[in-house]
Amino acid sequence: MDLKLAGKSAIVTGSTAGIGLAIAARLAAEGVAVTITGRSQDKLDAAAQEISAFADGAGQVRAVRADVATAAGAETLIAAVPDADILVNNLGIYEAKPFTDISDADWHHLFEVNVVSGARLARHYFPKMLAQDWGRIIFIASESSLVIPQEMIHYGTTKTAQLAIARGLAVQTVGTGVTVNSVMPGPTRSEGIVDFVKSVLPEARSDEEAEKLFFEKMRPLSLIRRFIEADEIGATVAFLASPLAAATNGAAIRAEGGIVPTIA
Repeated sequence: MDLKLAGKSAIVTGSTAGIGLAIAARLAAEGVAVTITGRSQDKLDAAAQEISAFADGAGQVRAVRADVATAAGAETLIAAVPDADILVNNLGIYEAKPFTDISDADWHHLFEVNVVSGARLARHYFPKMLAQDWGRIIFIASESSLVIPQEMIHYGTTKTAQLAIARGLAVQTVGTGVTVNSVMPGPTRSEGIVDFVKSVLPEARSDEEAEKLFFEKMRPLSLIRRFIEADEIGATVAFLASPLAAATNGAAIRAEGGIVPTIA
């Protein structure tokens, strides 16, 4: 399916592994010139090679070494890539911690990485998109934004904040060719996810058992009862980024395997 994205440019943050890497690869395969970001040059180089191989020459990939969770890192990225048609705010972190153990520093850190980083980049690229009358901003949130996990309330709260920012920006796009949406993946197979699950379910004796117990005990509302594959999210985001999704604006798209039981 041709998503009509050839010739567009995109920035995908946090894109050296997992969902971010899958999104960047899907966009590049559609002919998009993709900029990926990360803190490790080795990981950036490896990701760029993987994306190029997946895209098979359709779209170019550029790697910018920058910690976009910081103001200085955002400035580095903006200086290297001042304009973009598509901005995917994928960068994010999570941790399991009892609510009473979440310190002020923990709250500030998760909000800085998960919320402020995306808002900071949108502050630069969003006006430019409005000026050219076309653009896409997509926040990668989580089902945790609506079904707050008791083992990481601070994380869930940052994801709720992402939905609010996306909707607030979308309201400002009235009558333009710009859209702003958020995507809510469910638990997705990516670097570190099995280690995380084993940390909260130490009784699991294998990776397979950890996955099974996780959905039985911690995400029982899931209808698919498995980890989502990163490329499944990549495909969803690529469509939202395309001209074919022009009628979808201000939406929180559910790609969470049915964990959220009601329409939000």
